[in-house]
Amino acid sequence: MKSKTHVHNGNGHASEAGGGGSSSSPSPPPSPRRRSGISRCRRRMRHAKALAAGIMSRRSVRYFFVLPVLYISGLLMCVGPFSALIGHTPLPGSRYRSHELFQKLWHDIESDNSSAIQLSSVWKYKRKLREQKPCPNLTALHREHFVSPGLNGFLIVEANGGLNQQRSAICNAVAVAGLLNAILVIPHFEFHNVWKDPSEFGDIYDEDHFISTLDGYVKVVKELPEALIERHNYNMSNITNIRVQAWAPVSYYLGVVYPILQKEGVIRIAPFANRLAMSVPPHIQFLRCLTNYKALRFSSPISALAKKLVYRMIEKSSRTDGKYIAVHLRFEEDMVAFSCCVYDGGEAEKLEMDSVREKGWKGKFKRKDRIILPDLNRVNGKCPLTPLEVGMMLRGMGFDNNTSIFLASGKIYHAERYLAPLIKMFPNLHTKESLATSDELATFMGYSSQLAALDYTVCLFSEVFVTTQGGNFPHFLMGHRRFLYDGHAKTINPDKRKLVVLLEDVGISWRAFKDQMEVMLSESDRKGFIVPRVRKINRKTSVYTYPLPECRCLQQSHANQIDHNLDNPDNYSRTKA
Repeated sequence: MKSKTHVHNGNGHASEAGGGGSSSSPSPPPSPRRRSGISRCRRRMRHAKALAAGIMSRRSVRYFFVLPVLYISGLLMCVGPFSALIGHTPLPGSRYRSHELFQKLWHDIESDNSSAIQLSSVWKYKRKLREQKPCPNLTALHREHFVSPGLNGFLIVEANGGLNQQRSAICNAVAVAGLLNAILVIPHFEFHNVWKDPSEFGDIYDEDHFISTLDGYVKVVKELPEALIERHNYNMSNITNIRVQAWAPVSYYLGVVYPILQKEGVIRIAPFANRLAMSVPPHIQFLRCLTNYKALRFSSPISALAKKLVYRMIEKSSRTDGKYIAVHLRFEEDMVAFSCCVYDGGEAEKLEMDSVREKGWKGKFKRKDRIILPDLNRVNGKCPLTPLEVGMMLRGMGFDNNTSIFLASGKIYHAERYLAPLIKMFPNLHTKESLATSDELATFMGYSSQLAALDYTVCLFSEVFVTTQGGNFPHFLMGHRRFLYDGHAKTINPDKRKLVVLLEDVGISWRAFKDQMEVMLSESDRKGFIVPRVRKINRKTSVYTYPLPECRCLQQSHANQIDHNLDNPDNYSRTKA
């Protein structure tokens, strides 16, 4: 399928060169998979409507009375699939009963510290990495791959989304600039009403380091030359904007975007999230690696406080030799509402979540074609884990109540009630708010991406990282950890489909629950070393989550070193914040 684009010529009108782009706004959770009974029901209804349409076209209005009969027949055909959903036997794992199980097992959990797992020995799997090859020779790459000698014009992109979606856009922008031999203007960050963060590139990343690291690979400038700005009447919207479809292939950029760049001398691509396919030539993939792991360094204010937070977290983890667990918890109010999942708050919770959904996403959740089934969302592992569920999972895996935990999260939904069980199981629980002083955090408040950058750094240096819901944050973090730690993500990525079934079983014993959690930990250990098969240009997985083998040449000889204005983590115990 060919990628599509709208080319805007600056006068408010668009001439179609293919098709449409995609919105950057979050969308409601997807409807159930087509193999479900609901999907079969929909197909049957469509067949009934198609038959009715055929009758109408052939026999006109005479057969109008047939339509109600066909419609009722379609509903009757759906009775079977719906009965499984609304009957007296709910699907295993479809109900939130974790709080009941916790109450039943608390005595066993509280007294079970005899076989605690050591953080230093969590990860068993080892792999000898292949011999590190040198990075590509720039001169040879330019001569062999780039579309033409010299520079072809200026590329402007508008990165949308949160911290790591913007990070993806930046890496892709560098890759596209290299592909087109264009000069990249420092990406502009689009303000979004979900994240509400007005930060610009230089507020989050070190601009000068970004430009100097890419020098010789891709030329980057902070702004357009005065002559070009004047030519477009000092109005960026007058510059030709190309709306590129998501995951556009290299052939599209060379065949469609490149001629426009040559003609105009400057183009914009907005929005620019996920606008480049994962399968690209090796020299372009290298630019993604270089940008993500070397060029993107957090700004000095962020790096300075992040270093202090890492040190303080290590200091508070003295009982576990300075090692700690970092948990990325997605149990904020908007995430709970967006998931359409049901917990233990009853009617009050339902009314509250309906209000949040209407306020944040208007009528998206009330569309006639939107089928929302909270039970199936939970069974399919789509519901955010509660703090209680995370705590039970970790205690089941063998981490005792002396374990230090860093909680990376926004404002927890009904924090006082939902955090209490987790603190009960892990009293040594910390957040950026508890580690930093109010004065230290003051300059970052109201800037969600800058706060996320602090969380990102503390999670990066943890011995164990726990992801609970997916998204760009854990995907980038797992890839970054693979890059740092000899190819191992050192990440617990629980099987939530299995977990919800166990947490609903109030008859399960603590020993049986622990056995299952230990298996789940072992599986996370095994999967942490997975390296996808990559043969030339056929990558289907994200290079940001699985950076090897393409990014291998950039790895340091000491895996714990990182270019984020931070020292080697091993040195933190010998330095002071």
